[in-house]
Amino acid sequence: MQKMKIKLEAINDVKEFVSAVTLCDYDVDLVSGRYSIDAKSIMGIFSLDLSRPVELQAHVDNCDDLVEKIKKFVVE
Repeated sequence: MQKMKIKLEAINDVKEFVSAVTLCDYDVDLVSGRYSIDAKSIMGIFSLDLSRPVELQAHVDNCDDLVEKIKKFVVE
């Protein structure tokens, strides 16, 4: 499993992020506090507190393709 922090600041960011994640053939989750949602769900993402970074968990050994698509949302 690969983990990283991401920040989605605007509605268009969420739409662009979901479009990229939907192309993955593996499970991707977003975790905020005790909540974990499917990263391919726009409604699920909007249920999270997006005022701070959330943790992305990609359930695959290598997600370099995904990281390249969403690199503008990744925070250190």
